[in-house]
Amino acid sequence: MSKASASTSPTVETSTTHTPAPAKPKRASRKQGPVVPEVPGRARVIAIANQKGGVGKSTTAVSLGAALADIGYRVLVADLDPQGNASTGMGIRHDAREVTVYDVVVSEADIEQAIVPTPVERLHAVPATIDLAGAEIELVSQFSRESRLKKAIEPVREGVYDFILLDCPPSLGLLTINALTAAEELIVPIQCEYYALEGLGQLLRNVSLVQQNINAGLRLSGIVMTMFDARTKLSEQVVQEVQKYFGDLVYGVIIPRTVRLSEAPGFGQPITVYDAKSKGAEAYRQLAREVALRPPPDTPMPHYDEIPVAVMTPLDDLATAEEATSLSEADEAAEPDEPAEDLSAQPSGTQHAAEPELEAVEPEAAPSVDIASPVEPERAPQQVPRPRLSDQELWEEPPVQPEPRVKPPSSPAPPGELPQRRVVVIDEGPEIDIQGSREVPPSAPSSNEVHEGMAGIGATLDDEGGRKRRWRMFRKGGD
Repeated sequence: MSKASASTSPTVETSTTHTPAPAKPKRASRKQGPVVPEVPGRARVIAIANQKGGVGKSTTAVSLGAALADIGYRVLVADLDPQGNASTGMGIRHDAREVTVYDVVVSEADIEQAIVPTPVERLHAVPATIDLAGAEIELVSQFSRESRLKKAIEPVREGVYDFILLDCPPSLGLLTINALTAAEELIVPIQCEYYALEGLGQLLRNVSLVQQNINAGLRLSGIVMTMFDARTKLSEQVVQEVQKYFGDLVYGVIIPRTVRLSEAPGFGQPITVYDAKSKGAEAYRQLAREVALRPPPDTPMPHYDEIPVAVMTPLDDLATAEEATSLSEADEAAEPDEPAEDLSAQPSGTQHAAEPELEAVEPEAAPSVDIASPVEPERAPQQVPRPRLSDQELWEEPPVQPEPRVKPPSSPAPPGELPQRRVVVIDEGPEIDIQGSREVPPSAPSSNEVHEGMAGIGATLDDEGGRKRRWRMFRKGGD
C-alpha cells in the first residue's frame, strides 16, 4: 500500500501542476506615450494666439517647445512678437539675431538663414526684434500679405521638424493673421482671471473668418488654462465655465502660477531646464504629451455666439442691500400711523397746518428755567423726510416759522463796544416786594462802568396799573 500510494501521489501532483490555472486580470497598463518617428514627416504647425496680453503665450510656446524636445521631437519656435520675449526665454542673445522674422516676412529672406539653435537639444528658433513692429505697416500695401509666413516656412515643413510653434503677438493684426494662415492648428492660452474671457469671443470670430476666407484647414486643437491660483475661487470658477462651454477642447492639465515660471526667462532658460522638478515643468511636460497624442480635429471649429464670462456676485453688495432693506423696514415701523399727505395737493399757505403748534409758556413756569443760560427759541418737532419731492414741492417757498419770544441778534456788536442789552420779564404779580424803584437804562453803557440809574439784576419794576415785574438784563447775542 505504501508503494501504491507513493506511486499514485506523484501522479496527482503532476496533474495539478500541468493543469492551467485561470489567468489573473492584469492591471491596466499606463497610457502609451507619444511615439517619436525616426525621420520627421510633415511638421504640425501650431499657432499659439490670444489677443489679450499677459496670458502666457510666450511662456507656453517656449516651455511647450522645450518639453516636446525632451520627448525627442524636433521643434522650431518662430517668435512673431516684436517684444521678442520668446527669443529671450530660449537664451538667444540680441547680437545673434542677425536675420529675424522681420526679414523673412517683409523682405522674403530664406528662413533657413534665420534659424538659430538654442541651448536645448532639438529645439531651434527664429528670433524677433523690435523691427518687427513696423512689419504690419509695411505689409499693408504688399501683395498676398496674409500668406507671407506660410510661404516662408514651406521649405522646412517636410522632413526637418516635427512641430513648428508660432508665438503670436497680443493683437489681431497682420502678424497674427499670417500665423493663422500658415498654421493648421490653434492653441489658445487663457489666464484664470476675469479679463481673460472678454477678448476670447473676438479671437474666435476672427479665427472663423480666417477659416471661411483664407485657411479652411485651420482647426482649434485645444485651450490651455494658465496662471491657475488655487487660493482664489475665481480661478476655479473660470476653469469650470471654460470646461463647461468648450468641453473636450480644454486640455486636462492646468498650468499653475509659480515663481519658477516667472524666474526662468530671466536666466534665458525654459522651465524644463531651469527647474526640471518644479510644478511648472511637470505641468508643461504633461501638456506636451497631450499635444503629441491629440490629433488635430477633423471638422472645422464650430461658431461660438456667446463666450462665457465668469461673474462673481460681490458679497459686500449683497450685505449692503440686505442692510438697506432692514433699515427701511425699521424706519417704516418707527414712523407714526398717520397717512402720508401729498404736499403738492395743498395750498402753499396750508402745507404745515397739520404740524403741532407751539404752546405759549406760562409765566408761572419761568422759575424752573435756568436764568443763567441764554433763552433759545423753541423748535418744532423734526419731520420725517419725504423722498422724491415733485417739482412743485421743490420750487415752493418754505413755510413761515412762528416768531420766537426772544429774537436772536440781527448783527454783531461793533468792535470795541459791548453788545446791547435787553430786558426780559421773568415774573410778575402784585405781591412782589419792591426794594426800590429804578429806571431802566435806555441802552447799554459803552464801557465797563456801572451807571447809577441802572437797576440791579433780579430787581423789580413798576408797571402801569400797579403790576410788578421781575426782570433780568441780557447782552444782545450773549449770555
